[in-house]
Amino acid sequence: MLARHAVRTSRVFRKAYQQPQLGLSQSLPLRRDFVSLDVLKDGFLELAIALPIPPSWPAYSTTIIFCTLLSRLVLTVPFSIWAKRRQWRAEEQVLPILQSEGPTVAKRVLEDMQKEKVRGTKEELQKMHSNRMKETLTARRKELFAEHRCRPGITMAIPPLTQLPIFVGCSMVLSRLSQRTTPFDSESFLTLSTLAHPDPTATLPITLGLITLANVESSRWFMTDQQRERQLEVQKWKEERVARGETVLEPQRIIKSVLRLVSIGRILVATMVPGGIVLYWVTSATFGLVQTWVLDYWELRRKRRLAMSSPSPSSPSRPASVSQHKK
Repeated sequence: MLARHAVRTSRVFRKAYQQPQLGLSQSLPLRRDFVSLDVLKDGFLELAIALPIPPSWPAYSTTIIFCTLLSRLVLTVPFSIWAKRRQWRAEEQVLPILQSEGPTVAKRVLEDMQKEKVRGTKEELQKMHSNRMKETLTARRKELFAEHRCRPGITMAIPPLTQLPIFVGCSMVLSRLSQRTTPFDSESFLTLSTLAHPDPTATLPITLGLITLANVESSRWFMTDQQRERQLEVQKWKEERVARGETVLEPQRIIKSVLRLVSIGRILVATMVPGGIVLYWVTSATFGLVQTWVLDYWELRRKRRLAMSSPSPSSPSRPASVSQHKK
């Protein structure tokens, strides 16, 4: 009954909203962004009427959820799969080449230093050898990334860049729909008294923050034993460098800390925006969390399959140390 009443009232609201306004505003041209938002707004209302939604379901809430799932499935999932395949190409093609060339590069750098008759203490020579080897391998890594079309910068940037316009655009359309004389006032959903007002109980905003936080922390849930061992080795290596007084940057840890703060910030923002926008955000975040789980599980199965098909790799040998040259 409520859904039917909402559909009937939406026609009345649209007719009243689309009546020409007299006065100065009639002579001034409307901005293009407002026109486009109005077109999308009217399209959303027409879609809510056209969809075969059962009368007992809230029409506009169901349409918000449907449009969110459809847009994420069609417009963002393909780019996420594309980025994941680029990542796999880097791991399976580029990194093995770099690992195999590591000892050769270390030997060549050592020979160059001997030809140049570099002098210094053992620690100075080792540091110089390490820096030169790092520069050589970095240049080689960039060359291989370009050759195999798997540059990590593009791989990391494309998925969020494809999601951001959709996220902002849908939020703006729902914000426009939540303004005065809106059919959103006639529909409630879960803890939302209306779709045009904030959640009075803050239940959906808190749910949004928890889902966002779970998306940040879920990367640890699908790790193989080798990845955990590798992570412990890397952490020990970083601690050794810090103990020697070296500066160690950890981009992943910094990004995770920022995303945790974003999770808290989304709760605060969601308590102040209309319920329709919060419903869209919660639906999108839930889809993103499920997508992350599926891709991580896919990654876990791939690593297990590779571990079973290939012999267990031996421990990588350290580069030959540079002995002190005679003065």
